[in-house]
Amino acid sequence: MINMKKISKNVYEIEKEGKMNVPGRLYASEKILKDIQKDKTIEQIKNVAMLPGIIGYSSAMPDAHFGYGFPIGGVAAFDLDKGIVSPGGVGFDINCGIRVLKTNLKLKDLKGKEKELLDSLNRKIPSGVGRGSPFQIKGKKEFKEIVENGIEYLVEKGYGVEDDYLNVDEEGCLKNADFSKVSERALKRGIGQLGTLGAGNHFLEVQVVDEVFDKKVAKVFGLEKGQILIMIHCGSRGFGHQVASDYIKLMDEKYGAKNLPDRQLVNAPIKSKLGKDYLGAMSCAANFAFANRHLIGVWVKEVFEGLFSKFKVDTLYDVCHNVAKVEKYKVDDNLIDVCVHRKGATRSFGPGRKEVPLVYRKVGQPVLIPGSMGTASYILVGTKKAEELTFGSTAHGAGRVMSRMAAIRNIDGKKVKKRLEREGIMVRSGSSKSLAEEAPEVYKDVEDVVGVVHDLGLSKKVVRLKPVLVVKG
Repeated sequence: MINMKKISKNVYEIEKEGKMNVPGRLYASEKILKDIQKDKTIEQIKNVAMLPGIIGYSSAMPDAHFGYGFPIGGVAAFDLDKGIVSPGGVGFDINCGIRVLKTNLKLKDLKGKEKELLDSLNRKIPSGVGRGSPFQIKGKKEFKEIVENGIEYLVEKGYGVEDDYLNVDEEGCLKNADFSKVSERALKRGIGQLGTLGAGNHFLEVQVVDEVFDKKVAKVFGLEKGQILIMIHCGSRGFGHQVASDYIKLMDEKYGAKNLPDRQLVNAPIKSKLGKDYLGAMSCAANFAFANRHLIGVWVKEVFEGLFSKFKVDTLYDVCHNVAKVEKYKVDDNLIDVCVHRKGATRSFGPGRKEVPLVYRKVGQPVLIPGSMGTASYILVGTKKAEELTFGSTAHGAGRVMSRMAAIRNIDGKKVKKRLEREGIMVRSGSSKSLAEEAPEVYKDVEDVVGVVHDLGLSKKVVRLKPVLVVKG
């Protein structure tokens, strides 16, 4: 029995007991809590609280659900001297994240061209399990350049423009990336996959701004009602998966799981050689993911330019959901560096932080929260309150309530497609199975999730987006 009590609206605390080094915190409504209690998410929050060097709280966002080691939707910060880094706190899809492109088109501009546009995007952007990329990386040397330098390398080669990385989390490059810490197997899995969506819950959506909640911030972001946006959701593909697998094995061999509540929480001290090696390899995978979304964005632009005259597109923002990064926070009145693990959680920095792109610094960073397929997505803005409560973190999506296997057993993908089409949403997917796995009903209601983080001030609503065209991974 886990001792958990409600301490305020939408905030639940798991009392510190036994081997816990800090309390646990769950941010959820009563409705969402009922879904979260159906799996072992709360147990995982408690387990993470037992890890060495953790500070503050072991936290979980309202989209939380059961994951490998850490819950998906989990956030934990660690002291650099006493703390650890854990691949389970980042996940297998390192830097799975979202890129949003804003255009000068309105919904009426798409009329009569929807099918042609969707089919063109589906042909241009590789998606699905094992699907390779038309972008050919020229051997190990160029792969190293991409994973150590991120988006900037592609821009220098003529793919995109400078703003494409200036308006990106960390400017599209984690600086501590070290290719020498990447295995040959990881290289082989990644070298043919740059510029691909992959499968699972990854997607490309053409969306329309359906409602504006904060006109002042929307203006700074360059958003208005009726505007067409493009959302790209994908990560580091097989490359990131292999990096995670490699270091889980290495950490298990070196440190084991003897003193851990769950073997999936294997870790290494941050300042150990193995801890540093993992962070160097993880950063390579993160940079690969930034470059991956960037390249897809370049191809999306080409498709639109072929169909619409005087078309303009800019990168609104790109943010990662699965990562471990060193960031500064005030802890016990001292400004210190900590290693923040976000697994299925989005950075949510408020006004004034130097990490926020200059164009947004007065209001805070854009926060990108996709819904499930066929439901609304949101753009919010980061807050100072998130920095105080959750180490600058908020929700990353709707969060599953049904496993993929259960979805395949209980949902007909063909019927999902027909239903979405009746709602005015055109979909392209590699299989009916993938549509069943990602049907709207297998996720929490994004309105509820966004409502919680908005009410708590972990991020504040700016605009709501409605899907128009969907390419499913």
